[in-house]
Amino acid sequence: MPEAEASPSYALLRGLPAVGKLVEHPRILAAAAGLDRKVVRWALRGAVAAERERRWRGEPGGDSEAVVDDAIARMEGLARPRLRSVVNATGVVINTNLGRSPLPDAALRQVAEVASGYCNLEVDLESGQRGSRHGLVEALVTHLTGAEAAIVVNNCAAAVLLLTDTFARGREVVVSRGQLIEIGGSFRLPEVLEASGARLREVGTTNKTYLADYERAIGPDTGLLMLSHTSNYRIVGFTAEPDRTELAALGRAAGVVTAEDLGSGLLVDLRRYGVPAEPTVQASLAAGLDLVVVSADKLLGGPQAGLVLGRAGHIARLRRNPLMRAIRPDKLALAALEGTLRAYLDPEALEREVPIYGLLARTTAEVARAAERLAGRLEEASGVEVTTREGASAVGGGTLPGVELPTVLVGVRPVQGSLDAFARAMRTGRLAVVGRVSEGWLWLDPRTLLAGDDARIEQAVRLAAGGCQ
Repeated sequence: MPEAEASPSYALLRGLPAVGKLVEHPRILAAAAGLDRKVVRWALRGAVAAERERRWRGEPGGDSEAVVDDAIARMEGLARPRLRSVVNATGVVINTNLGRSPLPDAALRQVAEVASGYCNLEVDLESGQRGSRHGLVEALVTHLTGAEAAIVVNNCAAAVLLLTDTFARGREVVVSRGQLIEIGGSFRLPEVLEASGARLREVGTTNKTYLADYERAIGPDTGLLMLSHTSNYRIVGFTAEPDRTELAALGRAAGVVTAEDLGSGLLVDLRRYGVPAEPTVQASLAAGLDLVVVSADKLLGGPQAGLVLGRAGHIARLRRNPLMRAIRPDKLALAALEGTLRAYLDPEALEREVPIYGLLARTTAEVARAAERLAGRLEEASGVEVTTREGASAVGGGTLPGVELPTVLVGVRPVQGSLDAFARAMRTGRLAVVGRVSEGWLWLDPRTLLAGDDARIEQAVRLAAGGCQ
């Protein structure tokens, strides 16, 4: 017998189950119902290959049933949607990792109507001629903000890219050093500007920038004077920054376009919710800035999209930029945005129609009652301990840094087993629930729970606790 065949590793590999036999295994046949045979064989080959690697590494090998378990998990993972509904119990209202703002019902209805068949995305139904998607929501945007015109792209970073490419390619964009922000995912404003072909001209210092700093920077190569709202951090103490009205007047006098990356897309006064005043889109436009750039999925409460609002002539130039083809929104984003904007037509119904404002409007007493109800439900589940304590929620989504909203947290943990395993089971189970793990508890914040979430949490806790026994 050859030496290789006599080795222990070879003997272990000889015991590997064959894909041709496993494909007829009763459990595989049951799990494969409705799946293409190519998917089944892909899963089996992957499971067998993983088992082969384990044995080569000298790790304890599994039997045929372990390989079958792995193959079934692979099939289910491929067949089950990866993008799932999640219960947000983190207390972060606009949670970027969980999809930012939940959409208003009006937006969901609009998406369903548009997605279920054909739509007038680029046809003018009045004339029967080719139309433009860019005018579908413009009237709503201009009505709500007072802008002369508006354009929609697929996110705010794309809007900044379009803006600087159009007005400052090969020229300078003047920005305060204190406003060179880094947004989520390590995308930095200077890098976005450079990608457009513009040159960054930094002025002022980290904590203090004056109008005179912008004025001294203006020259033949200046294409854009830009403000960038520091929506995900604050510089406090010995600070100064130019007034929007003064910067707008400076730009007009020098014949240079002025713009602000406002970020959050805020259209209402947040002081009604007990948080500090933030600049609104309307205020930035009223200050005389030529263009304002915002996100639609932050404090606007809509889908992922970027909006550029401002003077009609400048918006027309943006529309003519060839980049528009690459960053334009699709029909679903436009439908969701239109549905969201329509909810703003009745300010009295805002908290009822736009979910994030319903969550922000919850009083401490309302949140405390919700925590009491949730804790009562969870105490009925076996295998867990439950507690409550005061805590803090956050607005999130790169908005209102440092601003906290009072809340009452519900803590849950398994009587037996690992808290980490319990929290993972809550996240990955059929009813995915995401909370905060700290101080030996999984904390659930009622402020960010939507209708029906209490029942989902209760079921998830029962399933997760059962798996931790």
